Amino acid sequence: MSLETAPPEVKLAVDLIELLETNELAPELVLAALAIVKQDYERKLAQQQSR
Repeated sequence: MSLETAPPEVKLAVDLIELLETNELAPELVLAALAIVKQDYERKLAQQQSR
């Protein structure tokens, strides 16, 4: 599968990985930040679903 035909979530994941690797961030820092982002988006999703 090429990136061109990949689902949007795969394209976004590739973009995020590229951004994080370009900035040469420590894996522990990235994982901690991603956990915060995940919690935030889970909260937003829950709010959307409760409307």
